[in-house]
Amino acid sequence: MYLHPPDPDLAKRLDAVALRWGGSFRVVPTDDWKKLVRAYPGAVVHLTMYGEPLERILPQMRKEPRLLLVVGGAKVPSELYRLSRWNVGVGHQPHSEVAAVAVTLVRLFGVPDARPFSRARQRVVPQSRGKRVDHRGEDGRWNR
Repeated sequence: MYLHPPDPDLAKRLDAVALRWGGSFRVVPTDDWKKLVRAYPGAVVHLTMYGEPLERILPQMRKEPRLLLVVGGAKVPSELYRLSRWNVGVGHQPHSEVAAVAVTLVRLFGVPDARPFSRARQRVVPQSRGKRVDHRGEDGRWNR
C-alpha cells in the first residue's frame, strides 16, 4: 500500500498486523502521490462514489496486467480524476476508503477462502457464535 502523506505510526501498526496475521502486505510511504500515479506502469483506477459503475468497468479492469487502486479522503484533488484511466463508482453511496477497496477486490478476484496466510502467527477459526483466534506456538502448531 502506498501511503500519502507518510504516516510512520500508521505504517508501524499495519506492519504489526501483517506480522501477526501473515501475508505479504507492506506500507510504502510516498511524499508525491502525483509522481507515483503518473509513473505507475499499469492502469490507475480511482475508486470513488461518483464514477462509472464498477460493474461496467470490471471487464476492462480484468484485462489489465497491473492495476493501481487509488482512494482519497474527503477532498480528492481534481487532478486525480484526470490522471486516472477510470474513475469507478463503488456503490454510488457514501462509503469508507477501505470498503471501496474491499468491494473492488472481491468483485475482481472473488471471496478469499478461510485459510490463514503463510507465516501467520494468528488465525480466525470460523464458528456460528462468538470469536475464536488460534495462535501458532514456537513448535509451529496451532493453539487456542
